[in-house]
Amino acid sequence: MKASEGRVGRVFVLRLEDGDVIPACIERFAEENQILVGHVVMVGGIGSGQVVVGPRYDKMPPEAMLLPIDAPHEVVALGVLAPGNNGKPNLHIHGALGRSGQTMTGCLRAGVTAWLVAEVIIYEIVGAKAARVKDKKSGFELLQVG
Repeated sequence: MKASEGRVGRVFVLRLEDGDVIPACIERFAEENQILVGHVVMVGGIGSGQVVVGPRYDKMPPEAMLLPIDAPHEVVALGVLAPGNNGKPNLHIHGALGRSGQTMTGCLRAGVTAWLVAEVIIYEIVGAKAARVKDKKSGFELLQVG
């Protein structure tokens, strides 16, 4: 395990509107407000897009399994913001989406849209050293700390 210590800086409350694309709109907000590292909490609705629900096989590089969102779903999600290889905020966010008693859980990185409203809290973490660095084995930009 590797770790980096920081402290909570600014706290932002966002209301995402119907059709806003996640994670792009949160990353754009973070860039505009110079948030380098942060924790993201989201609740609300998701209307469309795709969710990564796991690698198809246990081999590298992984082949993503995507499930489409074709109707509004409730969502609760958590994520970590850190600068990517290009120095811009990169949000890794996983959520549980539910509809009619059925739930799917996965990564929202492929892009989903807010339905009606999604409420987001961003906790800026100041002083922590963290970045997303491309991993040669998986091809993913993985969190590196310290």
